[in-house]
Amino acid sequence: MRFLADISPLRESPDFRRLWWGLGISAIGHQITVITVSLEAYHLTRSTFAVGLIGFSELLPLVIFGLYGGAIVDRVDRRLAALVASSVLWLTVLGLALQAALGVQRVGVLYLLVAVQAAAFAVNSPARMAITPRLVRPEKLPAANALQGVTGNLAMTIGPVAGATLVAASGFVASYVLHLILMGAALWAIWKLPPILPMPSPDGSLEGNAPRRFAGVAAVMDGLRYLATRPNVRMTFLVDLCAMIFAMPRVVFPALGVLYLGGGETTSGLLVTAIAVGGILAAVFSGPLGRVHLQGVAISWAVAGWGIAIALFGAVVVTAGETTPPSPIWWAIALAFLALMAAGACDSVSAIFRQSVLQSATPDDMRGRLQGVFIVVVAGGPRLGDLVLGTGARWVGEGWVVVIGGILCVAVLSVLLRKGRRFLAYDSRHPEP
Repeated sequence: MRFLADISPLRESPDFRRLWWGLGISAIGHQITVITVSLEAYHLTRSTFAVGLIGFSELLPLVIFGLYGGAIVDRVDRRLAALVASSVLWLTVLGLALQAALGVQRVGVLYLLVAVQAAAFAVNSPARMAITPRLVRPEKLPAANALQGVTGNLAMTIGPVAGATLVAASGFVASYVLHLILMGAALWAIWKLPPILPMPSPDGSLEGNAPRRFAGVAAVMDGLRYLATRPNVRMTFLVDLCAMIFAMPRVVFPALGVLYLGGGETTSGLLVTAIAVGGILAAVFSGPLGRVHLQGVAISWAVAGWGIAIALFGAVVVTAGETTPPSPIWWAIALAFLALMAAGACDSVSAIFRQSVLQSATPDDMRGRLQGVFIVVVAGGPRLGDLVLGTGARWVGEGWVVVIGGILCVAVLSVLLRKGRRFLAYDSRHPEP
């Protein structure tokens, strides 16, 4: 039992338990929409580059609203911020369903809707993550983050397969409508939270009540200046960017199901699911992680493991070859699944510790802004990676671009760690930001 996830945060905090369930159910719908949008874009264009542009269209809204939204979160009721942003997310999914139902068949409309969705997500996610430390005890943050990792990765397991299956059986509209229904769980869970107002800063002031600096550019700059003085927190962002920009292979999944591995949409869904399965296993057996104190070392090894596993996945694709197989190549799919599962396990460990470092080493009055930066990195990095790998696939092919990306991830990580050796000494018992 000591190896299993610590579920005490669910027992101790009814609000966290309700939020955990609600967001977990809604996350399944989100993953359904992610795979559905990618499949619809590929269906309309037959271009991996066009699929990569989905990530590019989301990038600018994520950066702008991630930074600005984090400043808002530090100054208003975080429950209200999450509720409003979640409602906007619901409306964007409704727009996706309507464009599919009306047969618009314009990839530009997809780009526009996912851009609005990214803006709402960039406010919603910092609000939700900044809420968690107010619902559980500080020493339980790694356990709470591991539990959230379970639901997030479970959603990535169920969502892509469900979305791909629905698209194959009933078309794009059915997938979007299912997401609309599942989002009701998140709206209910957030609605049931008590007000979560700003806390005083360490000097005793309450910036949230200062209208002259209410979520303006000055507040955003305050957060960025604060981050510049926090090398360990900053390093958690840099190593994740390293992994996501060079070695996040999701943009190639639609093409792999058609050109390399066979099986079409179903195979694409299985590849996304493989990463999530590894993440679930790591989170379920995360009990020992609570006893790891050198969290910088743990993050570094996890990111290196991600890069190696992704390179192996690319090697499987290269070996299978671009043959447009009429039926699934099961041996290649199995090996690809195992490699991606290992990558998902590494990513889960990295995410648990990166979030714990950020939450532990950041005061509450700065937490929203730094969570906003976190969202820019965590959500923006993969989207930039979509563009990088999507463009690279046009030059060297989907298989080789993944192999090269995995190798680059490990190489750039080693450079970062040589320049930031202090990160390897980070000890959770004495958190130094």
